[in-house]
Amino acid sequence: MAETVNATPTAVAKNTLLDVRNLKMYFPLTQGIIFQHVVGQVRAVDGISFSIERGKTLGLVGESGSGKTTIGRTLIRLYKPTEGEILFHDQDLSKLGGEDLRQLRRQIQMVFQDPYASLNPRFTIGSQIAEPMAIYKTGNSKQIRERTEELLSVVGLRPEFIDRYPHEFSGGQRQRIVVARALSINPELVIADEPVSALDVSIRAQVLNLLQRLQKQFNLTYLFVSHDLSVVRHVADRIAVMYLGKIVEIADRDELYKNPQHPYTRALLSAVPIPDPKIERQRKRIILSGDLPSPINIPKGCRFHTRCPMAQQICQEIEPAFEAKVGHEHFAACHFSDKVTTSM
Repeated sequence: MAETVNATPTAVAKNTLLDVRNLKMYFPLTQGIIFQHVVGQVRAVDGISFSIERGKTLGLVGESGSGKTTIGRTLIRLYKPTEGEILFHDQDLSKLGGEDLRQLRRQIQMVFQDPYASLNPRFTIGSQIAEPMAIYKTGNSKQIRERTEELLSVVGLRPEFIDRYPHEFSGGQRQRIVVARALSINPELVIADEPVSALDVSIRAQVLNLLQRLQKQFNLTYLFVSHDLSVVRHVADRIAVMYLGKIVEIADRDELYKNPQHPYTRALLSAVPIPDPKIERQRKRIILSGDLPSPINIPKGCRFHTRCPMAQQICQEIEPAFEAKVGHEHFAACHFSDKVTTSM
């Protein structure tokens, strides 16, 4: 991959399943009722690049409004990207349409945040798990029902639940049903958009462990979207940190937690609780001032400078390059990354 600002300037590995290059997703702002005209743009995703190796998990983190969910919806083509490439099996999803897109999309499934909104209350869970298989004609009615019962067992539910309705299940059980539906047509890539944030804390670990077990069992590749760094640390191999439509840091999981190179990452990590009371009392919590700027009016230079405790004049004028900071697998976009660990 070519070296560009906010790209991941590394050679694409041979076992890469998904390769995203300079992806942009802008939403137009219009005025007028009859004669509408564009007066601006919401730059939800503003030129990001990353890749995910087959069988691995990339965690995508950032606060609300950073563009995480938009990326997931763009990757499965619920949105048509404004610019960039989405290479999956060396085919650019951003340029596919019609039957070609429909056939390739069966290999990419999404698990949404709200398990209550993800299931139709009027249909049995069995019919909803079976629907993708019926659409893609993966078997006759008997085979599809057998496969549905098998999937319920795989996600830890009893096969005899097949004719029950969503209201008869808890939130954690509903999310297991949604996962079963996502697996019904044997996808290779699963985009999990905050899959446990709507669940009770006691249930989250069960669902996370289920996702990890299924990944090993079916050799799945995950893009795991979350605002919770403690959750992402449990499931991800690599972590990308987003801020206002851009990736500001990406590294292997342990490296990111051990040696963050961007002040925003450092601030997020300071909010992650540590179970050791002695260490927790000695930690310095970093409180960011102000709110996330609007994606309609993005600050000039480094877009984090309005909230950064390390910001200087250059940060207000020049956007920092996204470049290697530690080794060849750790990248960050900060003019003063060498001072992040010691100054904050």
